[in-house]
Amino acid sequence: QVQLVESGGGLVQPGGSLRLSCAASRSIFGIRSTGWYRQAPGKERQWVAAISTDGVRTYADSVKGRFTISRDNAKNTVYLQMNGLKSEDTAVYYCSARVLSGARIVDYWGQGTQVTVSS
Repeated sequence: QVQLVESGGGLVQPGGSLRLSCAASRSIFGIRSTGWYRQAPGKERQWVAAISTDGVRTYADSVKGRFTISRDNAKNTVYLQMNGLKSEDTAVYYCSARVLSGARIVDYWGQGTQVTVSS
């Protein structure tokens, strides 16, 4: 089993920056990709960014050019650098890891960290 723990959320002003971290309890065998999602009150969970095993990064159009996903394999950690934050970025942010084991695909999720963008 794998546990993911997000951290780094908080209250920031519009235009500010925040760096989120997602630490895995251990190195993940069979991992295929990791990513970030967010969910605002009353809205569905939205995909934000992903990074594949070979380091290819993809982003939702709403955050492209402002957010950067990265990873530190030695620390079993994925990061989300968020710049130019807007009020619409306010949400609970979740990290995820997609793992392939034989014919099984398993997605692991963290508990989330709150990001609030407000003046």
